[in-house]
Amino acid sequence: MYQYDALDKRIQTDRVAQYREQTQRFVDGTLSNTEFLPLRLQNGLYIQRLAPMLRIAVPYGMINSTQLRRVARISRDYDKGYVHFTTRQNIQLNWPELPESPDILAELNEVEMHANQTSGNCIRNTTTDQFAGVAEDELTDPRPYCELIRQWSTFHPEFAFLPRKFKIAVCASRTDRAAVYFHDIGLEMARNAQQEIGFKIIVGGGLGRTPVIGSVIQEFVSVDALLPYLEAILRVYNLHGRRDNKYKARIKILVRALGIDTFRDMVDEEYNAHALTIDNIGKEVTRLSSFFTPPAYDNSLNADTLDTELAALAASNEGFARWLDKNTHPHKHAAYRCVTLSFKKAGIPPGDANDQQLEAAANLADKYSFSELRISHHQNLVLSDVSKKDLFKVWAAAQTHGFADANIGTLNDMICCPGGDYCALANAKSIPIAEAIQRMFNDYEQLDQIGHLELNISGCMNACGHHHIGHIGILGVDKKGEEFYQVSLGGNQTQDAKLAKILGPSFSANDVPNVIKTLIDVYLASRQAGERFVDTYARIGIEPFKETVYA
Repeated sequence: MYQYDALDKRIQTDRVAQYREQTQRFVDGTLSNTEFLPLRLQNGLYIQRLAPMLRIAVPYGMINSTQLRRVARISRDYDKGYVHFTTRQNIQLNWPELPESPDILAELNEVEMHANQTSGNCIRNTTTDQFAGVAEDELTDPRPYCELIRQWSTFHPEFAFLPRKFKIAVCASRTDRAAVYFHDIGLEMARNAQQEIGFKIIVGGGLGRTPVIGSVIQEFVSVDALLPYLEAILRVYNLHGRRDNKYKARIKILVRALGIDTFRDMVDEEYNAHALTIDNIGKEVTRLSSFFTPPAYDNSLNADTLDTELAALAASNEGFARWLDKNTHPHKHAAYRCVTLSFKKAGIPPGDANDQQLEAAANLADKYSFSELRISHHQNLVLSDVSKKDLFKVWAAAQTHGFADANIGTLNDMICCPGGDYCALANAKSIPIAEAIQRMFNDYEQLDQIGHLELNISGCMNACGHHHIGHIGILGVDKKGEEFYQVSLGGNQTQDAKLAKILGPSFSANDVPNVIKTLIDVYLASRQAGERFVDTYARIGIEPFKETVYA
């Protein structure tokens, strides 16, 4: 992973000192709340329903064991001993004290972490596939390009106060695991006719109050032209994006209002007038790539022998067999697998991990995965490089620490925002709904029968739980002071991007689990061989589900 050089360290140390002085002025009353607001936001500090919330940046989801241990200690010393993994591959502290937030940033800085631009109207954390660099289905490693974008966008003076927040995702795999069609800018790595690496650029996607599938603005942009073209997009948005209404300020509104063809013409004009292809970008990518070299894999391992041994272990241990199937992912090195540690246990808010679990995961990374971990879009942790000979030991240890639930890719591996239990913007609670559904579908045999299903829950229209692109989406709404839940069906975050359709009138909290069960029953009764929930929905449409639920 990328390592700070002397300049990085100096910049970040100065940043912490500036924020400490700004915070002290606010505490002393010499800096108004209006003045302090954009300063604290771009340093990751929100004021939530019950306490501040600090969002820690984890660039493109990569974190090492030393950093994870520091986060664990910070959660103990400055919070309540747990953290929350977000869909943007970041980490949130839910109970820090505002005056202590500069101390937290200083502690993070010691291990090359920060909270830069995790909020505010700026370019946020660039995200990618949690298996980037090790996935067997990727065109190339996207992480050097993510780091390039991070360095370009961090503290960029022209884009520090955009009309609204701005999010970029990069994907290099055949299956889109970064939801590039639902970002302000999505970058899908591609090759041109000359087999050169470059990018398909998608613009104007997003969720929230106005969900939009992004549009392709360029089929191919070269590596050397990438940053100039991104700057052209940002400049057009910065000049023409609405600032009079924050609900109409995202780039998706501008693209939709102008149309993709007109927007493309404006970007091209800006690009041709002001941007030059930067000939040394390729050299910089080469330099950055040196930080993402493969670890010291054991090339003496025989993958076929290990597969035979794993098959024998799985045959004699049903629990391990299930975990091996659900929680491990193919690796480009045949003798290794990626392992997902599940933080979706019923009774615990999805994506929450306590300090002891963080330290245990760090220990597993040191022992079995070259001290490296990833935070996934689905709010879990990934050990990216585990030898097949160690999988049984990793599973046994994960059981001890409570993150071995074999539910990855199932209904119970749901995405869920913190909702009304924490967030001041939420209309309804998300966590109790998640728990009620998990408890209803708490049988592995039942989950296996259902198969792959993505269920996403948001507590409000801001859609932090990505309900618009869940195979089943649940949205908390307010009805005259009471919490109700709107259900939608058919969303898809992959290259076959689709927005879910609302089923009908909303339901009370008590009704939601039975509604989900009814939807599942309709699917099981209607599906054809090999179909997932989303496939059956695409074939039969929404009406059979609606008729049964509202009968």
